[in-house]
Order: sequence, then structure tokens, then C-alpha cells
Amino acid sequence: MDNLAHALVGAALGRAVADRHIARAGLIGAVAANMPDWAETFTGYWGWTRAEFLANHRGITHSLAGAAVEIPLLIVAIGLIARAWRRWGNGGSMPTWRWLSICVTVTFLSHLFMDWQGSYGWRPFLPWSGTWYYLDWVAIADPFFWLVPLVALAWGADRHWIPLAAVLVVGAVIWLIIGRYVLNGGIVSPWVIPLALLISALALVGWIRYWFGPVARQRLATFAVLILALYSVAQGVVVQQRKRDIRQLAEGRFGSAATWAALTNLGQPFKWEAIYADSDTVAGERWRLPRQLREQPVARALDQTVDGRAMQQFARFLTAEVDTTNRTIYLRDARYARAGRSGWGVLAVRMEQTRRTSDRSRGDPAISGAAATSAAPRGCAVRCAHVARRGPAAASRAAR
Repeated sequence: MDNLAHALVGAALGRAVADRHIARAGLIGAVAANMPDWAETFTGYWGWTRAEFLANHRGITHSLAGAAVEIPLLIVAIGLIARAWRRWGNGGSMPTWRWLSICVTVTFLSHLFMDWQGSYGWRPFLPWSGTWYYLDWVAIADPFFWLVPLVALAWGADRHWIPLAAVLVVGAVIWLIIGRYVLNGGIVSPWVIPLALLISALALVGWIRYWFGPVARQRLATFAVLILALYSVAQGVVVQQRKRDIRQLAEGRFGSAATWAALTNLGQPFKWEAIYADSDTVAGERWRLPRQLREQPVARALDQTVDGRAMQQFARFLTAEVDTTNRTIYLRDARYARAGRSGWGVLAVRMEQTRRTSDRSRGDPAISGAAATSAAPRGCAVRCAHVARRGPAAASRAAR
């Protein structure tokens, strides 16, 4: 999910778990819950091309192996900072290693689960396996994952202008995001905006009337986390019938070998888009696209270019378009792009790139033989279909 949701849920979860045992448990939870994304900045993030982003985002820093390294390092770093802060005369209580470890571990792992519950996917077993896993429960951005923890954090804060200003700023950002999505033509379920407005109004009234305060903030945070957990699980239960229906549609249209998914939609909780495919076609309930993965230029682009290999690794439903006029191959993940030649989920590969690779490979018999094999139309179709079946992917329809 988005970093604002990770921060707010992490802060509420930190308070719920450890507020009585360590100071600033909410702040620690917000930091730990965003650590998998922040750690990417140490893996070359700022220099990534679009293809490298598709291949590397939610990579090793989001894996179980990465968590086994990041969590202890973060615990030690926060513990040392807290001790140095106190030693320099700034006050504050010394966090115990036990409760600090529990707080950091739980909130860090919340990031991995929240990413897993969407349709973008999660690769838990890197570096040994790049297979993506996804629950298809909740969209990559959901206003209730912002508003519910924000209200709990606000009601549990001191009645002072600093926390009030912070809450108002975050609330304004949330509504700017919602408004921008709606104005850009995003479809929102009829009940989402009214319920979000009601939650915002209750937050303001509760603050003014001082319904709760710091004494009750751990209970408030726990209640908010439970509400979000029930909300996620409810969508996970409801989607099972939708998945059964989509699977029947897919197998009825393409046979038992069909691949399929129930894609989450931004602004539409408890609604999922059907998508299914065979080796030649990707389709939905009112559309269909040729995959064109058997075309030799596409096979060479996928096997012989950095962009092609990245898209193979990322795309859950891979399609291609060959533009002979502009000598360009457009690779798309049908979850996010079904037309167009730029934007999210689209990579363009010039045919000259594959030709240069082919020319270089002729000088090496081993490479030449491998390239010739990979370029065979039938072999490519089988391999590309397999990649499209396991690949995953991406943010949500509205993230496009």
C-alpha cells in the first residue's frame, strides 16, 4: 500500500502494542512500518530506470530474508539513538530491548502484509525465488486505511496546537488525494465518500469535545487496528466467491489452463475486476486483447533486452504490440495498461536493441545457439505464458 497508510497504520499499531512500555511507540511504529521502502534507497533507487523500478521495487528489502536483517538493525539503531538522546540530557525514558523489539518487529511486518493483501504483489522468498504472491483483497490505496488510524491517533493525542496542526495537515492531504482522484475521472463507490466525510466530522467533534485523551490512547489505537483488520478480512472473505466466479468464466472461455485474477479497484472496496488469459489472449468481461507473444520481434525483445526481461519479471498479464512503422515493440501489463504507448505498466523497446544483441551473439556460438532457441516462436510462447502466469504486479487501477 502507499506510504501514508503504512505510516498511520504503523503508528496506531505501535501504540496498540507498546505504548505503556516505551515512549513514542507511535513514532517508532511509523518509522518501522515504512522501513522496507526506505531501505530501497540504499539499493540504487534514485538511479533506477522505469524498467529497473518494475524489476526491483518490492524486492529484497521486502523479502523475509531482508526482514531478518533490517529488523535487528533497526532495533539496535533506535535503541542506541534513545540512549544517546537521554545521555545528552534531553530526558525521556529508556526503552527496554524486549518491548522495543516487539514494537519494531510487529510494525515492520505490517508493511509486508499490507503489500501482500493487494494486487501489486509481494516476493517473500527473494533472493532464492522471484515468484510474486498476492491476495487481491484491498486496493493499493484506500481512504479508510488513512482516516481510521488518523482519528485514533488524534483522539489519543494531547490537546495542543502541535498535534492538532499535524492532524489537520494530514487530513487535508488525504482529502486532496481523494479529490484529485475523483476529479481525474476515478470511479468511487457511492458509499465511500459519505462514510469518509462522516469519519472526518466525527474526528473533529471528538477532538473538540475531548471524548478521549492520552490515557485512553492505547485502547483507541487497538480499536482502530481491529477495525482495519476486520475490514481487510471481510474483503478477503467476500472476494472468495468473486474468485470462484472469475475462475469459472476463465475456464469456460479458455479452458482449464487459463490464468485469471480478481483485481482490486481504487475507490471501490468489495468490488473486483475480472481478468483472464490463455497464451494468445487477455480478456475481461467487456474487452479482449491479443498477447502477440509468439511474434519473433517480441520474443527477442523479451529475451535480449533489459526492458523486456524486467517486464517479464513484473507483468502478471503480459501483452505486446509491434509497431513496424516506428520499429518499436510496446510491452504492457494488462492490469494497468491495455492501450497507449506511455505511462505506468508500459515499456517501449526499439527493434534496433534486439538486432544489436543478435549481431553480437553471432560471434559467440554458445550465445548464438541460445538466442536462436529462445527466438523460436513455440518456445517463446510456452515460456512467456509461464512467466505471465507467475508474474504479479501492481498498484491499482487508479494508480495508472
